Amino acid sequence: MSAQAERKTENLPQWKKEEVDELAEIIGEYESVGIVGIAGIPSKQLQDMRRDLHGTAELRVSRNTLQVRALEDAGLDDLVEHIEGQVGIIGTNENPFSLYKELEASKTPAPINEGEVAPNDIVIPEGDTGVDPGPFVGELQSIGANARIEEGSIQVMEDSTVLEAGEEVSADLSNVLNELGIEPKEVGLDLRAVIADGVLFDPADLDIDVEAYQSDVSTAAARAQNLSINASFPTAATAPTLIAKATGEAKSLGLQAAIEDEALMPDLVSKADAQLRALATQIDDEEALPEELQDVEAAAPAAADDEDESADDQTEDETETEDADADDDDDEDGGDGAAGLGEMFG
Repeated sequence: MSAQAERKTENLPQWKKEEVDELAEIIGEYESVGIVGIAGIPSKQLQDMRRDLHGTAELRVSRNTLQVRALEDAGLDDLVEHIEGQVGIIGTNENPFSLYKELEASKTPAPINEGEVAPNDIVIPEGDTGVDPGPFVGELQSIGANARIEEGSIQVMEDSTVLEAGEEVSADLSNVLNELGIEPKEVGLDLRAVIADGVLFDPADLDIDVEAYQSDVSTAAARAQNLSINASFPTAATAPTLIAKATGEAKSLGLQAAIEDEALMPDLVSKADAQLRALATQIDDEEALPEELQDVEAAAPAAADDEDESADDQTEDETETEDADADDDDDEDGGDGAAGLGEMFG
């Protein structure tokens, strides 16, 4: 504690000093420290919330002046401006996003009372109220709901906005909502701000769709990897794919160029055999063919085509280009096969 802070506390009663010390202990113990609003939370429910937070976060409620003093002593002046109304200090070692998500999930619906400010637009939904015909239909109409008696009960004919966010709840509206069992507000710890690693987070910063965020990151990572592969930019993540792609392309090139390599010979022989059989089927005079080529059906050069496809999995453009090249080369190879067959039969 600084000398200035000591001067501020030296004249405090002992119980207040002890309270500030306990608040300071919470502030110093946790990685993330925030301010939460507790207005409207019944005492028993607040105790239940504290118990639910055990092991994840610690909540301390005290006089605002003592909370301000403890925050200022800790150098967390950015949180001081959020000390207004009924609030408490919360500390956690979780990241602020997890804390916000947990506090929001713990909120429960609750009735709204006369004089309170509506946190959201209050809407009475369309449908049967379940209330028998009587004066209640007039009460609904008086607060702005489109209601009338139909089929032996009071019906709300359409969704009716009876109060906009920020407006004060009247006694009549509060009574109607209670009668209908509508609970338009949520009760829970309202995170106002939190500081983690010296960074101040507001609720708007923390209110994110985690699943959508994860999806965006996954999509970006996939696109980055695809770009790296198509640009032939090697990284630890893309090197295996680039090597496999290069191997496939090298083999495809070797087959198309008829390079007599030991690894390519089985495929080259298979390709030549298929081309020869295809050409033999075009000769009308079967007697002019050797016996082993009579009554044969053309076989597609599967090996060559498979290699082309395996080399072209990366992009559609590469597939179209290499398929076109393969067709041109097949035509040229077909011509060579005809010349070879001509030499065979003189």
